[in-house]
Amino acid sequence: MAPANRTDEERSLGRLLRGTAGLAALAGLAWVARDVPAALGGRLSGARAERAARSPQFRDGTFHNRAGTRTMVADPGRNLLRELIFGKQKRRPTAPVPLLRPSAPQATDEFAIIWYGHATALIEIEGRRVLLDPMWSDRCSPSGLVGPRRLHEPPVRLDELPPLDAILISHDHYDHLDMATVQALTAGQSAPFLVPLGVGAHLDRWGVPAERIIELDWAESHRVAGLEITATPAQHFSGRGLRRDGTLWSSWVVAGSRRRVFYTGDSGYFDGYAAIGAEHGPFDATLIQIGAYDRAWPTIHMFPEEAVDAHQDLRGGLLIPVHWATFNLALHDWSEPVNRLWAEAKARDVQLAVPRPGERVVVADPPAVDGWWQAIA
Repeated sequence: MAPANRTDEERSLGRLLRGTAGLAALAGLAWVARDVPAALGGRLSGARAERAARSPQFRDGTFHNRAGTRTMVADPGRNLLRELIFGKQKRRPTAPVPLLRPSAPQATDEFAIIWYGHATALIEIEGRRVLLDPMWSDRCSPSGLVGPRRLHEPPVRLDELPPLDAILISHDHYDHLDMATVQALTAGQSAPFLVPLGVGAHLDRWGVPAERIIELDWAESHRVAGLEITATPAQHFSGRGLRRDGTLWSSWVVAGSRRRVFYTGDSGYFDGYAAIGAEHGPFDATLIQIGAYDRAWPTIHMFPEEAVDAHQDLRGGLLIPVHWATFNLALHDWSEPVNRLWAEAKARDVQLAVPRPGERVVVADPPAVDGWWQAIA
């Protein structure tokens, strides 16, 4: 009888352990996913949906580019998953990325740009400060535990930012629109958020006051602190969950009385840059996306050589590359985008600055390109 009893006890214990493990696994998954529903953001409804429906960019329930695009192009014989896992590309730096703490402005009217990493930058123009696509979280993901992780820390804390006059968002992908960063800026700053149509639904859900949300369609402008800020076309897409293109994407023109800056957001190369340059240029500086490209998605992200094309179409002065170095989002080498850009800029006599994250670039006196990234590539 004793052996049989022990067997029953062992079976009961096994069932208990399996049940406990199952509950622990479910609890773990719930903990990992606890912030995901909120991070997915909101959806268009009411007056916001009605306004979106009136946009020339909106039809059949979604926003569209002006030209036909595809987010993924068939590439026969290529296995992207295998390349992601077994590819020989050097997609991470070999040593820490050098960070700089931005120096304080020497004069209130000094025209300068600070790149904090990825697409996040601060424009100091005519005594005003405009923050682009702020992203301070460790991962660009709806979860804090999974998803692409930063390759370097932010060079400053969010609470170390100076008072801002405007915060611009180019589109709602996680590496450009981050819930935790938005909530921190809502609490710590008073600046309005200027966003493309529909993106305000996300900000609503995250507690941004309605009076601080300004939604613009392409070609619409808003004056902030003496600056004229205009949403201009881009060639990209949007989406934070299973639904695609429920919000608009844009590039941005920031114009003072004497200085002008253009920011591409994420975009493929298209003829819209020449039109923007003709209408809003010339620009003293352009901030242009150069990373996360691939021949599998050629119409929604620019190759580095196309970034130079766009800069010249825009009638730009100083070119500052963004959207590289901070997150591993494509299959190319970590340093390839800036190496290709530098070579193309030299070949076409384009003025280029490649700051370290946190480095303050005075547009009238930019630092010489020194290849700092090559030592850690």
